[in-house]
Amino acid sequence: MALDLRCFSYVDILQPQTAGFLGTVSQGYHPLVGHAALLIEVAPGMDINLVTDIALKRTSCMPGMQVVERRYGMLELHHSDQGQVRAAGEEILAALDLKEGDRLRPRIVSEQRITGVTGYHSQLVNRMRHGNFLHEGQTLYVLETHPAGYALIATNEAEKAAPIEVLEFRAVGAFGRIYLGGGEAELEEAAKAAMSVLESITGRANEPRKK
Repeated sequence: MALDLRCFSYVDILQPQTAGFLGTVSQGYHPLVGHAALLIEVAPGMDINLVTDIALKRTSCMPGMQVVERRYGMLELHHSDQGQVRAAGEEILAALDLKEGDRLRPRIVSEQRITGVTGYHSQLVNRMRHGNFLHEGQTLYVLETHPAGYALIATNEAEKAAPIEVLEFRAVGAFGRIYLGGGEAELEEAAKAAMSVLESITGRANEPRKK
C-alpha cells in the first residue's frame, strides 16, 4: 500500500490545558485530562479513513479528531487506558505493513520569542486562539514543526514542564504551529521540554526541500 506515514506519536498523559484545547477544536469524542493519546498523519489524506477503521474495529479507543485533506489526513485517538492506545498503534502499523520507524522525524521549521507583548499585539493573538489568553506584558513563544502532527506532543510536554498558557496549537496541514504565553523564564523551560521531546523521536530523515 502506497501510504506515507508522516507522523506517529503517543502522548502518555494529556495535560489539562492540552486536553481542554482539544475539546474546543475536536468534532469527535473529546479527551479528558489524564487520557493517553495517539496522533497519526498520513498521505494521501483519504487513507486516514483506513487508519480510523482499523483502530475503532480492533480497540476501544475513541476518535477525537479526524481531518481529511487532499494531501494529508490526521487522526487523534485517546483512551483512559494507555494499553488500549498502544494497542491501537500496533494494530494500525501491522495492518498497513508499517513500522514506527517509517514515520518522518520531526523537523523544527522556526522558533520565535517575543517578550513584553504590547496590548494590541495580544489582542491580535487572542482573536485567533482557542485556548487561554495572552496578556499584555507577557512573553509569546511560537514554534513551527514539520510534519504538523508533532505539535500535539510538543504542546503537551511544554505544559508538563512549566506553568504556561496554551494559546493555540495546530496539528493539521503542511506545518504545525504552537503558540504559548506566560513569563519569560517559564516559557524558556517549556520550550526546552518541547524541543527535547521532538529531538527524541526517531524515524526517516526529514530534510527541507531544496528550492
